[in-house]
Formats: sequence, C-alpha cells, structure tokens
Amino acid sequence: MALARGYTGKKSSNIVPIVISLAVVGAIGYGVSLYSFESEDPTIKSSHNKYWNRVSPITIDIADNEDLESYEISVSDGQKEVITNAETFIKPTKKKTISFVYPQQPINGVLLNQEATKIEVKIKAKDKSKWNFLMGNSASLELALTVDTIPPEATVLTHSYSITKGGSALVIFQAKDDNMRDLYIEANGNKFYPQPYKKAGYYATLIAWQHNKPDFKATLVAKDEASNQKEIMIDFYPIARDYRVSWIEATDKFIDGKISELASSETSLRNRTERLDKLKAVNETLRDGNEALIHNASKAVSKDILQSWSITPFYPLVNGQKVADFGDDRHYYYKDKTKEVAHSLHVGIDLASNQNAPIVASNGGKVVMDKLNGIYGNMPMIDHGLGLYTLYGHCSSIAVKNGDIVKKGDIIAKSGMTGLALGDHLHFGVLVQGVEVRPEEWMDQHWLNDNVYKVFTQADGVIR
Repeated sequence: MALARGYTGKKSSNIVPIVISLAVVGAIGYGVSLYSFESEDPTIKSSHNKYWNRVSPITIDIADNEDLESYEISVSDGQKEVITNAETFIKPTKKKTISFVYPQQPINGVLLNQEATKIEVKIKAKDKSKWNFLMGNSASLELALTVDTIPPEATVLTHSYSITKGGSALVIFQAKDDNMRDLYIEANGNKFYPQPYKKAGYYATLIAWQHNKPDFKATLVAKDEASNQKEIMIDFYPIARDYRVSWIEATDKFIDGKISELASSETSLRNRTERLDKLKAVNETLRDGNEALIHNASKAVSKDILQSWSITPFYPLVNGQKVADFGDDRHYYYKDKTKEVAHSLHVGIDLASNQNAPIVASNGGKVVMDKLNGIYGNMPMIDHGLGLYTLYGHCSSIAVKNGDIVKKGDIIAKSGMTGLALGDHLHFGVLVQGVEVRPEEWMDQHWLNDNVYKVFTQADGVIR
C-alpha cells in the first residue's frame, strides 16, 4: 500500500505542471480565439446622407470594436467611378476619420463630370477578424447624393439698435431652405438658436455679449444639408462697460467657517485639509461645476411657433437693496495682497431685504431646477421662454418643484444664506441660452421698451 501511494504521488507531481501549462496555453488560446474570431462588423457613418454641394468635404467615420484592416471610398457621377481614398492598416487601428471632396482633377486618367447633379459614394471597410472562414467582418455604406449648390435665403428684419458689454439684445429674421440643417446667431463663439415667430420661416432670438469679452460681433448663420452656408453680419452699436475689480482678503475665519462647511459637504472635497487648497477648491473647482449645471439647464429654446412674448421688469425681492454688482472680478488674497490665491466672477446681483424674505416670480415660466447647487445653495431656476432664464441663489427654502408652471406673483422661495453666503440675501441671475447677462437690464422698463417691445412691434409690421 505504501509503495502504491508513493508511486501515485510521484506520477501526480509530474502531471500537475503539465496540466497547469496546458490550462495556461488553453486560456491564452481561448482569448486569442475570442479576439481572432469576433463577429462584429465595422461601423460607418457619414456627415452627408442626402445632399452635397460638391465643394464642402464629406467626413466619414469608420470604427471597429477590435482592429480595422482596410477601407476604400469610391465616387461616381453616374457614368464613371474613381477610388478617392483607400488604406490598409499596419498598426492596430480601431477608429479612422476620412475627409474627401469631389475630385476636380483626373484620377488614374478618369475625370468625373464637374456638373453632375446626382453622385454616388461607396464606402467599404474590413476588420482583421478570422471570422467568416478567415475572411473577417466587413461593412459597406452607399450614399445617393443630390447636388445642391444654392445657399439658404436669410434676411434680418429688425434688431435692438445697441448691445452693452454684459448685456442682451433681440434679433428677428427670416430664413428659408427646404433642407435647412442649422440656423443660429453666432456671437463671440456662442451659438444662440432661434424660436419660430408668428409663422413658418420667421424667427426671434435673444443674444448676449459676455461681460468678460472685450469686443462683440454677431453673425446670422444658415446652413443646409448640402453644406451651403449663408452668413449675415448684424450691425449693432456696441456700448463698452467697465466692471469692478475687487481684491478680497480671505481670512482664517472665512476659510475655517463657510469655506470649510462647503468643502465638508462635498464628497470630492472632504480630503482637502490645507486652508488655501480648500479655498481654491470651493471658490473655483466647485463653482465651475455648479455653473456648468446652470449653463446646461438654461440652454434650451422651444421649437414651437411663438405668437407673442411679454416680459415685465423683474423685481424678485420686495424692498430689496442691491449689495453686490454683476460682473465683479474678484481676486482673493491671503495675508499678502500681492499674491492671488483664488479668483471668481460674480455673475448676478445680490439683493438684501428682511431675513427669510419672500422671493416672487416677476414673470411666469417653468421651473427647470429646484436643488441645492453648491456655492449657490438652494437654487430654483425658471425658464421664461425665448431662451431667457432666471435663477435665485442662497435661498433658505424653495416653494416650487422642477417642472412646475409658475405665474407672475407666485412665491417661489425665501431668501437665506445657504451656499457661499455670509448673510441673508438673494443672488439674482439672468441667463440667455446659458450665458449670464446683466440683470439690471431686465429690471428696467425703459430698456425693455427700447430693446424688446419696440423690436417685436417693428417685426410685426413686416410679418403679415
């Protein structure tokens, strides 16, 4: 029995490494097999699907979940066909973007018709899989494109005469194209999208001049599906405005108090222990995140036809006195005024009244936010239509919920000192499609008469 046990043990000790080796090789082979024999086809996407002007580039995006082997693009005028792009990949490649234009010179002796009205584009792609009897996976996309070389029609009907740095303006225009793809007013890198006004083909758009941008330029842009584009510069009278620059001492009391309170309430900031690190994290990093939420929630513009739009001056806090201005450029220092330790822009006005004072909706609208938002504290935000939004920060309580429709005169919240506030007050902000603007304009009946009502009245005289 002892000999049998000894002999069995010796044989087992020789087999174990072999079994392990075979298992490892098998696992590796299994993994390679999964990779080599994956069965998912490549994907192909095109920037143009129905129309083309033969001039603007067509962009093709090709992707594979593992590894592309090759692609080929051919273009035909209905009579002749040429290969414009082709590539076989040597290095591992999962994604490839190709841009090409209609060939204006012969390719391999073949010149396509330069006046063709119908164009066919074929894209083929293949991956390196061993699937499909070692042939791999493949995909193809065929585009039948109608040539359109006529840009959209566009005319500016009327607009606010002037715009102030940090302020707003209204533009009403006409635009038409059977295949319109994109329509907006571009101002300082921001795109302001219009709402249809009165009837099809007419549009109204509020635009903004960011208070920290030195110059202003506004351009109406209309693009169709064929990539034809019409641009019209809008001639505003720009009014320069200086905004206050403040140097504020960050005391130990301030940092150990309100700043630490906010840092401890944010999971991502709880490990900050150094005073200046906490100050910068709250006043810059947290603020950026809070404002990103505000910007994202205040971009939408309705696509429904707007028959009329009426806004009365905003006065959200009865007997409220302004205690901080819009556009303040705030630089924080710690003991040494020559060394900045944090920076922020104040993009609203602060109004103070009695403690826990009622905050009233000056105009009707839809509540799009009703949450605690970092430095802004409890903060409802209202969509008033046409891309105009108002927000109410530092509230002690909120009386409305997301999705509620509020009417003029409704109490929406009460003032407080939640968020980054050292005393009871209301931070009142106004945004046009995600861009903060001067609330003072929207609190001024004279400004509204000249820049909003007058523009609508002029447009109504043209639109019949």
